[in-house]
Amino acid sequence: MKKVYPDAKSALDGQLFDGMLIASGGFGLCGIPELLIAAIRDAGTKDLTVASNNAGVDGAGLGQLLATRQVKKMISSYVGENAEFMRQYLSGELELEFNPQGTLAERMRAGGAGIPGFYTKTGVGTVIADGKEVKNFDGQDYILERGLVADLSIVKAWKADPSGNLVFRKTARNFNPPAATCGRVCVAEVEEIVPLGSLNPDMIHVPGIYVHRLIQGSHEKRIENRTTRKREEA
Repeated sequence: MKKVYPDAKSALDGQLFDGMLIASGGFGLCGIPELLIAAIRDAGTKDLTVASNNAGVDGAGLGQLLATRQVKKMISSYVGENAEFMRQYLSGELELEFNPQGTLAERMRAGGAGIPGFYTKTGVGTVIADGKEVKNFDGQDYILERGLVADLSIVKAWKADPSGNLVFRKTARNFNPPAATCGRVCVAEVEEIVPLGSLNPDMIHVPGIYVHRLIQGSHEKRIENRTTRKREEA
């Protein structure tokens, strides 16, 4: 099965439709599938529900899809760095489903593992628990969270082989592995595609069985928040 495609547009061909649910990897601007996000923007696919830890920043990452009003709903944990996100949410233009970070990661992992739901103590007694089933185990209350299965997963890895085996680098190994597994179709972009057999099997983070399409591209190393301090006098 040929998995390597020449660019993001061709890798997404036939996979996009209005109203779909997309799981996107990354954390802030680290490990985000920026080429695939740009291709979705250019395709004009609308009314999207996007499950991602956050929505990028203004003009970068998923913030590009917010700017073009292509996102109808976000399923996220942290949205504090995106002014346009805040504006759309407060004005009622954007739906938001808040998930604690660990819960969102586990919802993706569970969906990829074929687990329809799980109980967690996180969120008990808060608005997170509103409308959810509560069950008592050993005298403690837990809430039911549903596994998340997306129509499409988009992720960004460091290296891959032609079979789609993925290796992530440092902080980019955050939401990318669970996001990759929970999609009915997974498209990955990578910095380098290496020959088959050259990856150490013990270092593969996502097996190629989960990855359907693959592209290689150049990526910008962005700094989300640059902080500096005054130079100390000698």
